[in-house]
Amino acid sequence: MQRRISMDKNVFVENFTKEVMANNAAIFAGAGMSMAVGYVGWNELLEPLAKEIGLDINKETDLVALAQYYYNENHYNRSEINRIIVDEFSKQVSLNENHKTLARLPIDTYWTTNYDKLIETALSQEHKVVDVKYTVKQLSITKTKRDAVVYKMHGDVEHSSDAILIKDDYESYYKNMEPFLTALSGDLVSKTFLFIGFSFTDPNLDYILSRVRTTYKQDQRRHYCLIKQVEKMDDENPADFEYRKRKQQLFINDLGRFNIQTVLLNSYSEITEILHCIERKIKSKNVFLSGSAEEYNNWSKGESETFIHNLSKELIRNDFNIVSGFGLGVGSFVISGALEELYINQGKISDNRLILRPFSQGEKGREQWDQYRKDMLARTGISIFIYGNKTKNEEIVKAEGVRREFEISKEQGNYIVPVGVTGYVAKDLWNEVNENFEEYYPNATKEIRATFKELNNETLSKEEVINKVLCFIKMLSK
Repeated sequence: MQRRISMDKNVFVENFTKEVMANNAAIFAGAGMSMAVGYVGWNELLEPLAKEIGLDINKETDLVALAQYYYNENHYNRSEINRIIVDEFSKQVSLNENHKTLARLPIDTYWTTNYDKLIETALSQEHKVVDVKYTVKQLSITKTKRDAVVYKMHGDVEHSSDAILIKDDYESYYKNMEPFLTALSGDLVSKTFLFIGFSFTDPNLDYILSRVRTTYKQDQRRHYCLIKQVEKMDDENPADFEYRKRKQQLFINDLGRFNIQTVLLNSYSEITEILHCIERKIKSKNVFLSGSAEEYNNWSKGESETFIHNLSKELIRNDFNIVSGFGLGVGSFVISGALEELYINQGKISDNRLILRPFSQGEKGREQWDQYRKDMLARTGISIFIYGNKTKNEEIVKAEGVRREFEISKEQGNYIVPVGVTGYVAKDLWNEVNENFEEYYPNATKEIRATFKELNNETLSKEEVINKVLCFIKMLSK
């Protein structure tokens, strides 16, 4: 019986997202990640060396041996090999969306066989403190307040003389770089890896996977890899195409020995789509709660304070995280509700469950408010709007800050959830979304549409409104 060779993309996204959110995920990036932005692959890198010793790169399958032959023929001198590595991987290239998306995800462990600096650059651009390891000595030193570790197990472009490339390097790796093997073996046991741009022909990786498999036998941790399905080339003989398809299937089945589940892709663009989907799912568990209130519409002050308190409490209870700017008349009740659930009922609090960013005051502070809002909202995937009023010249007016948070939410693609029954700006936003519902929720079911309508139903009790909000955002975050 033919083995199932590919995991459904949606199942993979669901499973891997859970691992990311549990801080159990790691990335292993191969040459394909770097080739996508313009760096050469191994064939292109070694082609001039092959020509110099009279070999045809297109006829060679063991590129590690090829590099060794070149080294041997040059009197055991690798200066030209070092030069090629520096020349090819020091070129200025732009990060692609895959690097950027991975860097935004809450993943703190990266492994790569690439020499370039794309991964650490992407992480740094997200203002993350990156701890890069490419020598054994670096492994025992931990950078203060690091957000991510990048293990470059084959070396770094700026230290090309130590790069792993020729057969001698691979054969002595277990001895000279044993701490790297130990660290990777540990991560393979404790974390769920996603392999991207990797061919699985690396001798070191094969050795490590085999060792982990031998040690843990039937209790191996599941990992995933993204592989593009083979396509028929122009003028290719049908028999040759079937042969390549069969070989890929056997390769994928063999990965099952290491409990690596394959997700087959029709095109490389699907990698971007998959990563975006994972990011959306993660962000949809982070809710931005926008609002300010000097007065509270149809409910009394006490009733409204209880409503905000309980809304915040129920968001935390239902495993949503809250980000808020501590709006006037709203912020303190957001805090009390969230903390009641976290401390009293769950008995613990972590930094990501409740993130509060009070606005700085004064003219200088006001100039920074827009960027401040963008930074807060960048963490989230759902924006809930309540109330939205303030006092100006002793009169109650609609709060332009809440309106601006709606605009930023829309710009960055957040789900918009205005609780119309609370009135003011929230009411205006509900009307706006309701009139253009297909624009905001193009694939909405009838149930989603009906639940949104209830967010403006003034006959509902406060508890019923909270239940409708929770029901709505749960449907969005599926």
